Amino acid sequence: MKKYLINIFYLFILLSSFAKADSNSIMQSANEYYKNNRYQLAIEEYNKLLLDGFEGTSLYYNLGNAHYRLGKVGYAILYFEKALKLSPNDEDVKHNLALAKLNLKDKVDTLPPFFIFNLWEGLLASFSVTGWTIIVYIVFILFLIVTVSYFFSRNVTEQRISFFSGAGLTIALVFAIILLVVKMNKEYNVKDGIIVETAVVVKSSPDFSSKDSFQIHEGLKVRVEDHVDDWVKIRLNDGKIGWINEKSIGII
Repeated sequence: MKKYLINIFYLFILLSSFAKADSNSIMQSANEYYKNNRYQLAIEEYNKLLLDGFEGTSLYYNLGNAHYRLGKVGYAILYFEKALKLSPNDEDVKHNLALAKLNLKDKVDTLPPFFIFNLWEGLLASFSVTGWTIIVYIVFILFLIVTVSYFFSRNVTEQRISFFSGAGLTIALVFAIILLVVKMNKEYNVKDGIIVETAVVVKSSPDFSSKDSFQIHEGLKVRVEDHVDDWVKIRLNDGKIGWINEKSIGII
């Protein structure tokens, strides 16, 4: 039985190495196509990796660049946003996303938010869920170290330093946990999407025969609020709502 389990383990390692080698080969092939300006072929290769369940900042970034080269602004912004979601502080992704957004046709007016909300959103966007999780772990470990130091302090001065350090770390830990919970809620419960078709007519209800409400264009970022069959309910930053076909939008 033990020998059988060992064989299964080695088989799993072998298959994993083959899968990794195959994915590296596809990535290299896609990159070569991109370097040779064969962007559609590069996209097809990158999409093979997506179908196999792979994701990553580089993969999404390359897909965004390839689509941008073909003039597909909607898909370019979609993949840049996906890359930014994984790596919020990546300057290359931010730069290319800003360039792609210069091609947007829709200018949605919004009321400027209170500066505190801007600070809060900026703080949330500083790290991904993984990043905030790591920060919580680090602060918690520091808190444990300070707590142990307090009980093993040799004099009052060391105890006082440990006590106030522990109090500060407690506040930091609670704050970091709050940020992590809010970030996770936004990540898993709040869905944003990018319009990927050149022009989309937004309907008043999930039905092709329903009244036309307004029109939007590729690259626009919208909030996804509901899903009925092949229809998606969206909300714009200015408060407008309506329904579009799910093929018209890519979820970030």
